[in-house]
Amino acid sequence: MGDVVDVDLRKLRYFVAVAEESHFGRAAERLYITQPVLSRQIRALEHDLRAELFTRNKQSTELTAAGRQLLEDARPLLADARALRARVQRAARGAATFTVGFMPGITVTGAVRAFAARYPELAVKVVRTSWADQVQAVHDGLLDVSFVRLPVDRRGLALRPVFREPRVAVLPAHHRLAGKESVDIADLAAERLLQDPDAVPEWRDLPDRAGGAEAAGPAPAFRSVEEKLEHVATTGGVIVLPLSTATYYTHTDVAHVPIGDIGPNEVCLAWSAHRDSPLLPEFADIAAAQHTAQP
Repeated sequence: MGDVVDVDLRKLRYFVAVAEESHFGRAAERLYITQPVLSRQIRALEHDLRAELFTRNKQSTELTAAGRQLLEDARPLLADARALRARVQRAARGAATFTVGFMPGITVTGAVRAFAARYPELAVKVVRTSWADQVQAVHDGLLDVSFVRLPVDRRGLALRPVFREPRVAVLPAHHRLAGKESVDIADLAAERLLQDPDAVPEWRDLPDRAGGAEAAGPAPAFRSVEEKLEHVATTGGVIVLPLSTATYYTHTDVAHVPIGDIGPNEVCLAWSAHRDSPLLPEFADIAAAQHTAQP
């Protein structure tokens, strides 16, 4: 049997900083340590792993194949360590809590009430999330479980399907397509998409957009659905949302129209795949049953 290597999490954190900065000097500044100390720590990590992680020259610092593999594995490992620390600190404060994340438009009241009734000793909390943090909050230990809207990066997660719902195009109220019974995704090709295309994978499959919509460059970064709706209302463009999200917000200057030829949005319950608490799949069972029972 080969030697077992105990990987130092601090060295991993230093490695990730160098990998992300592609520069030892900038990484040292980010970590608030000196460059010689950082270099020694990286050499020690390479010695521990018996692998060269970077190719170094005066112009650049690049990852080797071993370094790329370590970066892929190190990020979720460090996230798990942060999450573990957060949970231990909560336990040390005597706070027996179970925290549920949810996206706008998703109703979690029934599942939370049923779970809290089953475990009255737990303080069950709910936290609203967004497209940007719905998964990261699970990895960071801020949430025990989270209702997430696919697609998401599935690495390090256990996922349980809960329900599906149609997706709609949100347009200015005066738009030529507003008021139609439904549209196809191709009908929106001339519009500017005001969200991350990863949230609407079908958008990438459209033929070359007409009308110069792509020439305007990427959409501005928005922090919330409310900001996206205001942008649609004031300057045009389109966003694609699950039906429950679109109906969650009231805005008289926008309209939503069903998109008939793309699949529904799938909502899953997500939790860390590295945790084995029986409470996690049990809450998932309750959540799935609650949404199955809804009309």
